[in-house]
Amino acid sequence: MMGKKAVQAPLVEALIRYRSQGNASFHVPGHKNGQVYRYEEMASLLQEVMSIDATEITGLDDLHHPEDVIREGQELAAKCFGAEESFWLIGGSTVGNLAMILTVCTKPGDVLLVQRNVHKSVLNGLMLSGAKAVFLDPEIDTLSGLAVAPSTDTIKAALKAYPLAKGVLLTLPNYYGMGHDLTATAKACHAADVPLMVDEAHGAHYGLHPRLPVSALSCGADIVVQSTHKMLPAMTMGAMLHVQGRRIHRELLRQRLAMVQSSSPSYPLMASLDLARWYIDAYGTDAFTEGLAAADAFRKGLTQLPRFRLVEPTQQVSEECGAQKGISEALERDEKRSDGYSTQDPFKMVLYDTWGVLDGFGLKRELETYRCIPEMSDEKHVVLLFTLGSTARDASHLLQALVHINNDIRFKWTADKPELAGIEQQRLELDFSTWNNEGMKAYSSPVQFGLQPINPDQMEIVPVEESAGRIAAEMIIPYPPGIPLLYAGEMITEAIALRMIRLCELGAKWQGIADESMLTIRVFRLQ
Repeated sequence: MMGKKAVQAPLVEALIRYRSQGNASFHVPGHKNGQVYRYEEMASLLQEVMSIDATEITGLDDLHHPEDVIREGQELAAKCFGAEESFWLIGGSTVGNLAMILTVCTKPGDVLLVQRNVHKSVLNGLMLSGAKAVFLDPEIDTLSGLAVAPSTDTIKAALKAYPLAKGVLLTLPNYYGMGHDLTATAKACHAADVPLMVDEAHGAHYGLHPRLPVSALSCGADIVVQSTHKMLPAMTMGAMLHVQGRRIHRELLRQRLAMVQSSSPSYPLMASLDLARWYIDAYGTDAFTEGLAAADAFRKGLTQLPRFRLVEPTQQVSEECGAQKGISEALERDEKRSDGYSTQDPFKMVLYDTWGVLDGFGLKRELETYRCIPEMSDEKHVVLLFTLGSTARDASHLLQALVHINNDIRFKWTADKPELAGIEQQRLELDFSTWNNEGMKAYSSPVQFGLQPINPDQMEIVPVEESAGRIAAEMIIPYPPGIPLLYAGEMITEAIALRMIRLCELGAKWQGIADESMLTIRVFRLQ
């Protein structure tokens, strides 16, 4: 790595001064800079951290009323990430999502346009605010079956249908690193004079290197939440919230952040946010050189293992496996453009077994036996996360694990497994063929959220084929792709009922339902 620039890390530097002074502590926390554990060997791992685990004393500022080093650190973060104002979060992107919803939706019944495939913290924010959500159907990548984000056309149509909406909330990139440029979406929101709110938890590094996708802020988003601990080197729970423009009430946002964040914020966590920003400022694009090289080495090595492929925006399903009798027809495809997204995070490797012998969960288990620990898995894919901290050794380790798995006789495709033939095509049909039924709107009717639980006496069970026109009393989630088809409180249309029946006929699996056979559904009793 090239030499670093001389830049400041105000809070980190203040904490180093605090520790070096050797002051006697007559304030919280109770471990007294870690000295309570001075004779305990097993606590040595935490003692170094505890030596800077301070509180709001003179010289260390206050997160909820920053005037000194925290204020300076947040100002440097805003400059680094391209915001007008940035806020440190010590409760992860979760508290950022809660705060931005509570800032925009100030009255019960306010309407918010929300991408359907969102993190549960968004749903919790809707509950706390008492808002009504109009759910926007995401685009589906037809090659992988994975959901990305709603199209600009969908958002325009929903804004036209709900002109009093308070804003549009999207999640981009998704967990798999898939996304697209949000410039047109931001223009559509601003034409309607509503803010574009983005949960960019998995894209804190976006826009910081020419090979990375552009950031939501640079596309014109008004308020953006980023998990600095996911793809940048902050500690777990360290995140940031970035704001620009006139559409977000800044004073109210500060008040909401004070509501959802601890009144005793962690100084080690805040220091890690300061340090992560410092690292980017100090090394610039060179910060990503080694990590990108490791990711490139893995991709190059994977070409020698054609059985395993990556999900990418432009992708040709493997022809190399065509020699495998019985499965070749299902795997040989013409090269085609993925219509659900156009950008892929180069650090996110979405891996799958083209033979269909190992599903995502099985492949994850096997990788773990070789001490390669993936980020997550679904029914088909394993997500492997590289970052600026990854090395060539990591890439080599992963490739060697896949070589062993590929050569393991237990996971070989053989002619005596005819049930594997066509498995790829069957999954693809299940994933995307039922999403765009003709005549269906790409957004839902408003769904009321609140904190009051549903009383069992308010519900009844009806056959799915008789559910049209009723109000769902449970979430219905076909998996894959794992996106709710219905939320509790949402009207079941004839098209949605037919869609549930069709998915059931295709053998879909379900989450969030009482009847796993999907023959019946819980609905609210008629008044």
